[in-house]
Amino acid sequence: MTSFHLQIVTPDGCAYDGPAEYVSLRTINGCVGICPHHTDYVTALGMGEARVVTDGETRRAACIGGMLAVTKGDVKVVATTFEWAKDIDLERAKASEQKARQAMADQNISEKDLKLAEARLKRALVRQSVATGK
Repeated sequence: MTSFHLQIVTPDGCAYDGPAEYVSLRTINGCVGICPHHTDYVTALGMGEARVVTDGETRRAACIGGMLAVTKGDVKVVATTFEWAKDIDLERAKASEQKARQAMADQNISEKDLKLAEARLKRALVRQSVATGK
């Protein structure tokens, strides 16, 4: 099958650098799938599941924030957070969900803290979904 070069980097380093047959990501405007020979394209990433197909096998990851760029057939993902499903600490994600829900239940929470808690909750739910395959 035809492939393209995919590089996935985060502030912590390189998560992947090699051939891929397909990648799907959540952008700020919805999901996008990239196949070989995709037109040049740049967009901001949202929060969601990423799927990377290599050698006919699909790997799943939690991808949160950043940019996607397709340039001359090369695909680069610069993510704020990118965690392969096997590397996600499910208990930590569940604890983060509980902490966010507790903060959101506080009647005296500021608007700023509410927005932060909502984002924390969404990140925790994405990680749990990817880690459990649900």
